[in-house]
Amino acid sequence: MSLNVDQKDRLLTITWDNPPLNVLDIVLLREIDEILRNCAANPGVDVLVLRGQGSRAFSAGMDIKDHTKEKVPEMLAVVHGVIRKLVSLPQVTIAAVRGVCLGGGCEVASVCDFIVASEESSFATPEILVGCYPPVALARFTTLVGYHRAAEMILTGRRLSAREAQSTGLINRVFADGELEAGVASLVGELLSKSGAVMRLTVKGLRELSLRDFDASLKRSEQIYCDDLLRTADVEEGVQAFLQKRAPQWRHR
Repeated sequence: MSLNVDQKDRLLTITWDNPPLNVLDIVLLREIDEILRNCAANPGVDVLVLRGQGSRAFSAGMDIKDHTKEKVPEMLAVVHGVIRKLVSLPQVTIAAVRGVCLGGGCEVASVCDFIVASEESSFATPEILVGCYPPVALARFTTLVGYHRAAEMILTGRRLSAREAQSTGLINRVFADGELEAGVASLVGELLSKSGAVMRLTVKGLRELSLRDFDASLKRSEQIYCDDLLRTADVEEGVQAFLQKRAPQWRHR
């Protein structure tokens, strides 16, 4: 498990490498949080690209081992700390997605200014399948893709192809499998041809106006998760069933 940070002129790229599917855990997220903190204070960076190493996954989401009742409060604090830093960064952010983009990985991508993806990529918030829900998606997706599309993703866990995700408004651009790198470079070039000062002010206003209720919504989503969801019998059953590679036996309470 490692992080690679590469700055070239006004572009900073963060790549996480946690094979096989770039799962995000508490330790890795704390490292990402620190890099984002430093990025926010770096006046020499105008564009940030996030990506997962390899072709299989941007990220398959949070480590299921961090979904236990004992670890959830810490897990939510860490991942939502990263989310909050992303929506407050002065830089334009791009999620470059190859492969699966699931759960917490999809939520991280969703708060970036741009999501670009290769054609074989797929997107889902499958937390409902293991007896929980995606807190950021609850707070973000209805304004991003509309209520009914958000309900379908969150309540069924259905996986969307890159083209489907583009048609819903979840992602910006889709490229043929071998053309993602050129596509990302083209978008970065478009952005860096603009005034960095003007771009920072523009993205500040864009986020403040479009995400004005996001923080309050995320706090409420966290509250329901910790105060209500964690009291159910099924939240623990879903996690244990996943770890034991069996179908969950829901008690519906």
